Amino acid sequence: MSTPADHREGAHHGGGAVVGDGGAIHDIGYRRYDGERLGPLSIERALFVEGLRGAFGLGRTTKAKIVPFLLLAALLLPTVIITLVRVLTGDLLPVTYAAYLHSTQVLIAIFVASQAPALVSRDLRHRVVSLYFSRPITRTGYVRAKFAAMASATFLLMCAPLVSLFAGALIAELSFREEFPEFLIGIAAAALIALLLAGISLAIASCTPRRGIGVAAIIAVLLVLAVVEQFVDAIGNETGHDALEEWSSVLSPFSLVRSIAHHLLRGDTLSIAAAPSTATGLGYLAAWAGFIALTVGFLVLRYRKVSVS
Repeated sequence: MSTPADHREGAHHGGGAVVGDGGAIHDIGYRRYDGERLGPLSIERALFVEGLRGAFGLGRTTKAKIVPFLLLAALLLPTVIITLVRVLTGDLLPVTYAAYLHSTQVLIAIFVASQAPALVSRDLRHRVVSLYFSRPITRTGYVRAKFAAMASATFLLMCAPLVSLFAGALIAELSFREEFPEFLIGIAAAALIALLLAGISLAIASCTPRRGIGVAAIIAVLLVLAVVEQFVDAIGNETGHDALEEWSSVLSPFSLVRSIAHHLLRGDTLSIAAAPSTATGLGYLAAWAGFIALTVGFLVLRYRKVSVS
């Protein structure tokens, strides 16, 4: 039977063991971490990058890449045709940049509907939210990262056809001085649409852990909003209520941004009868900001109630 004296005598016996009165500490080769310890902002940045890549299926299976890249191709194909028509016939571009976004709203809506649940519903379904919140990241930080990722992915998707249209205009030797301001208006409209759609889609997707239900719910909400906007617009037109017809645009995300572009940016988006008005444009912009605040606020409250157990 060994005694404390025996342990002290063998304090440095082989194997990297250090023996003392209370037992032995073995060095089994784990390397100490001497690097920089990153904080909550770095975690948010990692969540943002992962969400942005995931929205396009990068880092995921081949199946996950099919929908986003098919939608991207569908958005780019008409721009190639428009450029060919301009080069071969010499006609002006038949559509402006901001108007192109409005005309392809169905494809953009499908993108946000398919990808927003991938960003948040899977975390709820697989109960990994507790793993995120076990690290030094707040629930608000989680919402901020997911919102930024969804908005950035949607913005990049819309920018691709706009850049293609602009490049096609230059190839067709249209005036850079005339085209570039319209291009910037299109980029601004894309940013406004991306932020609005990100808030709406994530708010809906965060309510269910089932991705299929989230996809269907987002498409249904965006479709209903578009139908209601058209219905109210028709009522205003038939009854002669110009204000009702004008402000019906706030009911649909794409129509709301179209009106902001028309009144504030003076963009030739679509055939809007009302003359551009800064006051009206500011009203539309206030409605846009209100929707953003409402959806982001809902997301923050939603994740404060999410269980981490």
